[in-house]
Amino acid sequence: MKDLQFNRHRRLRQSETMRALVRETHLRKEDLIYPLFVVEGENIKNVVPSMPGVYHISLDNLQAEMDEVVSLGIKAIILFGVPAEKDELGKQAYHDHGIVQEATRFVKERYPDLVIIADTCLCQYTSHGHCGIVKDGKVLNDETLDLLAKTAVSQAEAGADIIAPSNMMDGFVAAIRHGLDEAGYHDVPIMSYAVKYSSSFYGPFRDAAHSTPQFGDRRTYQMDPANRMEALREAQSDMEEGADFLIVKPALSYLDIMREVKDRFNAPVVAYNVSGEYSMVKAAAQNGWVNEQEIVMEKLTSMKRAGADLIITYFAKDVANWLS
Repeated sequence: MKDLQFNRHRRLRQSETMRALVRETHLRKEDLIYPLFVVEGENIKNVVPSMPGVYHISLDNLQAEMDEVVSLGIKAIILFGVPAEKDELGKQAYHDHGIVQEATRFVKERYPDLVIIADTCLCQYTSHGHCGIVKDGKVLNDETLDLLAKTAVSQAEAGADIIAPSNMMDGFVAAIRHGLDEAGYHDVPIMSYAVKYSSSFYGPFRDAAHSTPQFGDRRTYQMDPANRMEALREAQSDMEEGADFLIVKPALSYLDIMREVKDRFNAPVVAYNVSGEYSMVKAAAQNGWVNEQEIVMEKLTSMKRAGADLIITYFAKDVANWLS
């Protein structure tokens, strides 16, 4: 064996200190965006059955939650609203006193430096559960754009720092950018759900947001999981229409797409560590099958390694604690 020639890669793995010294990818608190489900009513903090540790929270219980989030060093949240009333046009999405608008004002008044991202969609607010206007069983693209722009403007007026449209209508970034600019919100950026697959990993979110479609599915507007080039076309369109961030959703099964989006486009890339990815880890951890902290940190690090600049994750509070 004395004449054998090979590289000694293990030299850089000899100790935890050495491994930390040469580590290529780092996960930071500043990378985390924490999702919150705000609901109408009083004295509500109810766990989402399929998402242990995630809650429906009414405004009167939001203060304690935000105190914890800020104390952990998390810099950004994304708000999802669950309204008390729904209708065919999702009017509560763009109502001046809608639940997301009210939650935005509540948080902004108390924590002005916290970045508030408003989810801009109609599915939680429509009686049929689809992300747009429905006529004769079909989701209408162009007619929906006006309502999305109206929703975005109302959220910006309430104090949202970033608009995050998740509806996947063609032209939604262009319509929202036009609406924001026309209303004088030139400086409010758009965090586009540019690459959003029609995924089975969204099931627990629909439980949390009460947004399951009442008929059909969303495959006519969300992407086929088998497609790669389509993702790049979608991201290209959103960049041309004025997107400032590009979200890839879901994250874990689409790390290859995330890397291509990062390499192709000069914009911050956001990974959405979605509800199904969260719930699977929680269920396995509760059964003692995996080490929750180790598997979560490995998973989120893989998203950073694949090109994510930011990560929307329900694990944000846990990760911020572990990083401390």
